[in-house]
Amino acid sequence: MNLLSVEQISKSYGDLVLFEGLSFGLNAGQKVALIAKNGSGKTSILNILSGADVPDTGMVNYRKGIRTSYLAQEPELDENKTIEESIFDSDNEILEVIHNYEIALKNPEDETVYQKAFEAMDRHQAWDFETQYKQILYKLKLEDLDLKVKELSGGQRKRLALANALLNKPDLLILDEPTNHLDLEMIEWLEDYFAKEKIALFMVTHDRYFLERVCNQILELDEGILYPYSGNYSYFLEKKEMRLQQEAVELHKSKQLYKKELSWMRRQPKARTTKSKSRIDDFSQIKERAHQRRNDHQVEIEFQMERLGNKIIELHNISKSYGEKTLFEGINYNFQKGERLGIIGKNGTGKSTFLNLISGSQKPDSGKIVFGETIKIGYYTQGGIEVKPGQKVIDVIRDYGDYIPLKKGRQISASQLLERFLFEGKKQYDFVEKLSGGERKRLYLCTVLIQNPNFLILDEPTNDLDIVTLGVLESFLLDFPGCLVVVSHDRFFMDKIVDHLFVFKSSSEIEDFPGNYSDYRVYEDSKPQQSSKDQRIQNTREDDTQKTQHNNRKEFNKLETKIKRLESEKSALEASFLEEGIELDEIEKRSKTLKQLTNTIDELTLKWFELGELLDS
Repeated sequence: MNLLSVEQISKSYGDLVLFEGLSFGLNAGQKVALIAKNGSGKTSILNILSGADVPDTGMVNYRKGIRTSYLAQEPELDENKTIEESIFDSDNEILEVIHNYEIALKNPEDETVYQKAFEAMDRHQAWDFETQYKQILYKLKLEDLDLKVKELSGGQRKRLALANALLNKPDLLILDEPTNHLDLEMIEWLEDYFAKEKIALFMVTHDRYFLERVCNQILELDEGILYPYSGNYSYFLEKKEMRLQQEAVELHKSKQLYKKELSWMRRQPKARTTKSKSRIDDFSQIKERAHQRRNDHQVEIEFQMERLGNKIIELHNISKSYGEKTLFEGINYNFQKGERLGIIGKNGTGKSTFLNLISGSQKPDSGKIVFGETIKIGYYTQGGIEVKPGQKVIDVIRDYGDYIPLKKGRQISASQLLERFLFEGKKQYDFVEKLSGGERKRLYLCTVLIQNPNFLILDEPTNDLDIVTLGVLESFLLDFPGCLVVVSHDRFFMDKIVDHLFVFKSSSEIEDFPGNYSDYRVYEDSKPQQSSKDQRIQNTREDDTQKTQHNNRKEFNKLETKIKRLESEKSALEASFLEEGIELDEIEKRSKTLKQLTNTIDELTLKWFELGELLDS
């Protein structure tokens, strides 16, 4: 059953054409994701589908009588209403029946009102929905129904808007970055919810595991053309690669044909026959096809980094509380060179507070934090870039200097650096407040990395970044030789770049787990079900053998990262022997360094194999 049809829609803002001539349809039960680069108009398309905006041309036709809900990135809520009032402020008749029943429960002495409300619950079969309604609020941690919207954090507002959208029981749910501001437990619950519910979805999300597990169709907006893929994210990646290869073949054929036709045209043929006249007319189309170019520019990240000393950051018996709530206490830890730490845990367990402590922006209640003399911290916060009125994109970078130092003593102008971060030409002179959410995040990332940190702290860095930019950021972080600490709900991202986790527990405990997020899920799922008492014992006392395995896994992952980095250094050193005019002394010096590198790699590789055998046994 077709729910909506989109016909030839377009949208522009002044001279900027976001998209034009887009057409697609959506059927009942389809779960569709829209993928495109930042600034391509993804949010504009969602606004048009939801009715919050209208296209410049074309139309959107909805099936008569269908119910739709829209979760925007920045939801509009009545500041003066409570959570409960916001939820029941809906045109969903069953929600109104439940609301009347809840009121009747508070006034049991009025038997007539109670009986009427009870019968309405039976008549509308609202009992199951009431259970589901309470479960949704519990899972999204919206249990204090008397809180007013104006008292809520940005994350709580987004979760309230998501609860409203789900409870509206729509036929079609439109979602803009639904996993932002959800912790990992909430995201996995939402995945299961969508798998069970017979509901059509149209979403924009950067969460690749969410795409993989929820969506059954991908629409990719690429170079102004919409490409449909009937499958999940893995299928999309496979078929996109095939499409790009086919396009490359077609482009090669067009260029060969163009050369042939250009040679014919240069002989100045006269259009004496219908056939030759047609060939002359076709030449312009052949030329256009042959000169097509993909706008495949990617973010290029390259900065110098000061070397780390032996002392990095040491935590000595630190504790932190807010009021009566203890976030953590008695934490001791020494960061090591090349450490790649991921931090996970439910909202409110102190993840961001921990980042503030190790960044030096907050102080612990007790204990001390010792920072090494060579430490230079780069801190990417959830708050993002601070927008100054009237500030242009180029001005943000020039605050750090007209020229920025790169590796090997090279430098780059502020304008050239912005081009590497995909801010070209006129875009550099746009006002920062006019940028899309993803473009602001990309600019903010640039300002953090431009300071050449050797200890990088990232708090939810993937929010609002497009999938292409995420891939480039992951590649940069994999080669980043300094220390890395990341808080993220993006499981794909975490799996790729971290080698161990701090798991923040509700009991103010921090567990050091040797592995990435998927390893942790397998580990948790393999645990036998225990009573709450047994679980508390398990949380506070771990078997010695298990601890040894954890430490071995942590060391194994660190060695793997270090070997990869040393092999990269070795390859670069070997390539340097091909340079012209190297003095004999320099050749001897490089040869000695190469031998030392090779020996170190051999020693570490042997240890890596030994640990691997222990872990497999």
